[in-house]
Order: sequence, then structure tokens, then C-alpha cells
Amino acid sequence: MPPTLVYTHAACLNHQPGPHHPESPERLKTVLQTLRSPEFAALEWRDAPMGTIEQVQLIHSQDFIDEVADIAPNHGYMPLDGGDTVMSPGSWEAVMRCVGAACAGVDAVLNDDARNVFCATRPCGHHAEPSKAMGFCIFNQAAIAAAYAYDVHKLERVAVVDFDVHHGNGTQAAFYDRPELFYASSHQSPLYPGTGKSAETGVSHNILNVPLPPGCDSDLFRSRIEADMLPAVREFRPELIIISAGFDAHRLDPLAALRLDDDDFHWITRELMRIADETCKGHVVSILEGGYSMEGLAGGTRAHVRALMEA
Repeated sequence: MPPTLVYTHAACLNHQPGPHHPESPERLKTVLQTLRSPEFAALEWRDAPMGTIEQVQLIHSQDFIDEVADIAPNHGYMPLDGGDTVMSPGSWEAVMRCVGAACAGVDAVLNDDARNVFCATRPCGHHAEPSKAMGFCIFNQAAIAAAYAYDVHKLERVAVVDFDVHHGNGTQAAFYDRPELFYASSHQSPLYPGTGKSAETGVSHNILNVPLPPGCDSDLFRSRIEADMLPAVREFRPELIIISAGFDAHRLDPLAALRLDDDDFHWITRELMRIADETCKGHVVSILEGGYSMEGLAGGTRAHVRALMEA
């Protein structure tokens, strides 16, 4: 049986958004240290290739791509929005490695080279809209991967499932008028960026939002996922599932107020893998998004990747 692959690259550590920024290189160092432990010895590791401009163009406008390329500094920092999303000299390569990892992951599972894939890359991407960077995110690698599967591999239905604590407004914006692409998100509400209401359903009910109240615990989370998200994903019958795997819904995370534990990330991953087994030969590509408690990030990643390996 093909292995679980991990795509990563040292260049992703060179995106430096500035001192005291929550989306620090320490996040990826924590993830890599976790996955290099003996428990995960069966993982197969690959360097993330550089993404291409053609891949980025599948979601983002050329004007925006040019803006990002032009603003990339030779030294110091350059903000892309009000200050949350910052570029440093290493940011362009880092974000293009994110895109390359996501698309290589799609290639790997659809060519039966891997059972499933985890992209251990940063910066995160799900807030990046087709023409705008925001929320620590520059390019939206999960949305790009879905469009790549549709446009290049000629799949007819691709789903992105997002359990980051923040709503992925960028993925929703990219998919809203594309019925072949399905986006399902569970997220705290109210919380940044303020989108993700239940009434936001897309051009053909291809958007599903599951807003969760502050303080939401494991029982409420699992009941909402079982009642709303899992049936909708199963009904869409995706030919590929892409996971926006954020671990900031963990009870230890400092930027939000959900109360999930490591086991909840294992549980939702396992449930999504069951749907993938039913609809798309188990094909899953998971992409790291948020998570700002190092302990919570390590525990959530450990549980998530363990579930991928058990599939």
C-alpha cells in the first residue's frame, strides 16, 4: 500500500513576518519536530517543489500576483494588508513552495503514488482571496490545489474541508460561483474575519458553513459535524478531498475560544477519510493552516497525521 507522504521545504522557515508575529517559523519547526519522532517513522518525506505562476493563476488574478511579486523586499518587511500579512525576503519562495507542495500532493494521490498527503508548509493560505492577501495568508494553496485537480487532472467534483478556527473567506470567495468546487468550514463565530454565516451557501449550495459559538467543546463540535458537515460532504461525492488543517480550535490556542482536544482532530480526520474511501479511493491532501499554541499545534498535528496513516 502506498505511504502517507509529507511535503515540506526549508524555505518555508524563511518567511519572516516580524518579531512577535503569531505566524512564526517556530510553528513549522514544531510540526516538523513532532513528525520526526519514532511514532511517524513510516512517513515518506519529499521536498516541496516550487509552484508555478500558472498554478497560482488558477485562483489568483494576474494583477494580484504581480503585486505580490513586486512588493517582495530584498531586506526588511513589507505589509500586504494592514499589517497582519507581511512579506520578508524569504516570503516569495516560501509561498511558492506552499503552492508547489499542494499541487504535488494532488499529483501524488491521483497517480496512486501515495495513500494521502500532508503538506507541512507555511504561511497558511485560506484567508487569501483571488485578488487580496489577508489574515497571514498570501496565496491560497488549498483553493489552488482544488482548481488544479479540476483543471489539470480533469476531476468533476473537488471538496475542501476546513476545520481551522477562523473561517476561510478566501476559499469561499474563490469557490462561490464554481459549483464543481465544494467548500465546507467549521469555525468560531463571531471571530475574524467575520464571514462564514450559515446563509452563505454559494451558487449551487456548494458552500457549507458550520459556525460554532465561543466555548464550543468536543461534544458540541462533534454533534454539529455529524449533523451538518459530514452528510453534506458525502452528498457532494467528491473525487478528491483537500483538508485545510488548522489546529487553532485547540483549547490551548491563544487566538480563539473553542475547546477542542487532540482526539477531536483525530476524529474529524478519520471521518473525512471514511468519506474519501467511499467516494474517491481514499484520496486526501491535507494542508497546514493555523495553530498558534505550540503545544496545541503539536498535539493536533500528531493526532491528525496519525489518522491519515491509519487510513
